[in-house]
Amino acid sequence: MRNTTRTYLRHVFNWRMLVAFFMGFASGMPLLLTGSVLQAWMTKEGVDLSTIGLFALVGLPYTLKFLWAPLLDRFTLPFLGRRRGWLLLIQCALAVSIAWLGLSNPAQHIWLLALAAFLVTFFSASQDIVIDAYRREDLSDEELGLGSSLYVNGYRLGMLLAGSGGLILADFVSFRTVYLLLALTMLVGIVTTLLAREPDEPEGAPKSLSEAVVQPFVEFFSRRGAWLFLGFILFYKIGDAMAQAMTTPYYLSLGFSTSEIGAIAKLFGFWATIIGGLLGGLWIIRLGINRALWIFGILQGLSAAAFAVLVWTGHDLIWLAAVIAFENLSGGMGTSAYVAFMASLTNKRFTATQYALLSSLMGIPRVLAAAPTGYMAEQLGWAAFFISCGLMAIPGLLLLQRFAPWRSLQPATNSAQGKR
Repeated sequence: MRNTTRTYLRHVFNWRMLVAFFMGFASGMPLLLTGSVLQAWMTKEGVDLSTIGLFALVGLPYTLKFLWAPLLDRFTLPFLGRRRGWLLLIQCALAVSIAWLGLSNPAQHIWLLALAAFLVTFFSASQDIVIDAYRREDLSDEELGLGSSLYVNGYRLGMLLAGSGGLILADFVSFRTVYLLLALTMLVGIVTTLLAREPDEPEGAPKSLSEAVVQPFVEFFSRRGAWLFLGFILFYKIGDAMAQAMTTPYYLSLGFSTSEIGAIAKLFGFWATIIGGLLGGLWIIRLGINRALWIFGILQGLSAAAFAVLVWTGHDLIWLAAVIAFENLSGGMGTSAYVAFMASLTNKRFTATQYALLSSLMGIPRVLAAAPTGYMAEQLGWAAFFISCGLMAIPGLLLLQRFAPWRSLQPATNSAQGKR
């Protein structure tokens, strides 16, 4: 018991975990500055809806970031090392881009606004590439679960500050001031980068651009079961994503007011997710990634199906809070294991490129799987729809049996990668 306690304390109370949290905050903060906050600003300035809709295209760098990730694996700047050098440069450029976006004029110079927004997303996606690579190289396999959960929680807090905080602040000051203040919050990331240690450069790092571009994909797809790994990335949280796409219309159809949804589904749910992520990271230390993936995956499926309970309970705030708490806790735990597992799939020689590819795939279910959910809910009814979402956990669990068996503490992919 005493040894277990010491293990927990050693993993929780160390500088690397704090770095993971603050780097997560720096990653999450810029995301909504080109999303909901910018949409609100353009609406206030009288920009037409079709133009506001087209601004979704500035988010393409988040999906295509694997295209320039090889450059960050191949080249090392002459200061701070392979990862921290790029990170400091990108974070400074990101802070300047956010400030420039705030100094733009949506009503008079829409193209300059679009360019500034694109630069924010480009540098934000680039920062994500380097931070994901840094986390994989800085943390041991045993620390990946907790480190990933702290990163995700920091990411969510950054989103909360920029999204909810930015919109609330805009009622008291101008949007220009909001963006300038949020540009200053990038100092959190910059200071973290300066104080963090540089991970050791792995043996066999790419020595040419062609090697950096080709070898990450050759190495990954030469592994036994590589396509099954990608299938797992696509399917593990697909049911969760489908259920989430329809929750707000569902709550409204049951008679819940928007204020009740905001207070319980959004605010209460947010903190339940944070707690779930932290618990998930701690339990991964005890269970290992494999068993955590199994347990959290089953809980995710059950929590998605649990929304069906509200069909029979109706407008009941206690049941709403209970279902949301269950779903967000299990979702937070599942995300911790999911992100840690993706990191474990990467070869440290090509961390930036391989993780960028996997994280790009991770976003596909949120878009493609969510598209038919409205039609499904109409045809099946709410109860059958959410039960179907719960059953969507089964394909991901079946794939787990192939390369993350219960009896093994570490994913089978580790042995497939050789020495890293």
